[in-house]
Formats: sequence, C-alpha cells, structure tokens
Amino acid sequence: MEVVAAASEALEGSPRRRFMAGIVRLLGNGGQRLAESMLGWNRGTIRKGEDELRAGVDLPDGRKDNGQASLETRFPALLQDLRDIVEPFVQVDPTLRSERLYRKLTTREVMRRLVSDKGYAEAGLPCEEAIRQRLNGLGYFPQRVRKSRPKKRSPRPTRSSTRSTSSTPARTPPSTSCASRSTQKPP
Repeated sequence: MEVVAAASEALEGSPRRRFMAGIVRLLGNGGQRLAESMLGWNRGTIRKGEDELRAGVDLPDGRKDNGQASLETRFPALLQDLRDIVEPFVQVDPTLRSERLYRKLTTREVMRRLVSDKGYAEAGLPCEEAIRQRLNGLGYFPQRVRKSRPKKRSPRPTRSSTRSTSSTPARTPPSTSCASRSTQKPP
C-alpha cells in the first residue's frame, strides 16, 4: 500500500486521478471506501478519475485553466496599488507578540480608494473577495486591534474588606422567650 500511495503522490492532476481510479478498479466492489480509509484518498477525486477513464477526456482542475486570466495578469500594478493605499493605515500588534500587520480600512473602503485615488474603473474592478484575499496575501489583516490597557494596581476586595457584602454579620431578631416576658415591668 505504501508503494501505491507514494506513486499517487508523485503524479498531479488528471494522470493522478486516472491512476487512483485504476487502483480502485483493481480493488473491485468497495474499492473507493477501502482506498479512502487505507490510503487517505478523497472519494470525489476517485470519482472524477473514473469519469475521466470512462470518457477518455481530461476534466479541468478547479480554477486552473478556466479561461480567465489571473488578477495579477489583468491588473499588473494591483498589488503595488493595494500597498500604497493600505500602508498609511497599518497598525502593528500593540502587545508585540506577533509580527502581523492590521489594516484599519475595510475591503470596501480599499476598493473605493482604488477607484478614486488610483483611477481604476468601477465596472472592471475585481470583486470584494478577490481584493480581500490579495490584502491577506500581502500580510494586511482586517482585525481591529484593541489598545493595550495597563493592568489595574488596586487589589480586588477580599472577604475581610469593609466593602465586601459577605463579611457583614446578619442581624439577629429580638428574642421572644418566656424569661424575657417575666422580667418586663407592668405598665
């Protein structure tokens, strides 16, 4: 099984899927489930390979070769323009525990500034998700950074403290025993 798994890892794309489908065919009934459990193969990938074997045609891989040029090809200056827009509004982690950079601008605001400052056409601009992915890829993350606050120096109230509500003794009601009635003076 190790040899089969190593062979599938050496291949990519359609040849890999066809190889996986061929192994599953050799395994017979229940081969997909067995390959999934023993080799860690995805059953959807195996099914796609079986379709390719049946049809004799390679199926396209996800977004690759979908006919559209990448954003970097269509807009060669996009990444630099994003840096120019976001850089003045970047903040580092105030605790200095990480090297992440946080942007104070929303993705929508960055898109608005691409149109107004950099001269991009609003109709030809990529979608908000594509811009967000490029910003994250550049290392500008959208989370707001909370300002670091100094720790309080005053101690918390303890049980012996006068402010604590649990330290005050409960009031006892006056006693109503017979001995107390006999000692009372008549009017």
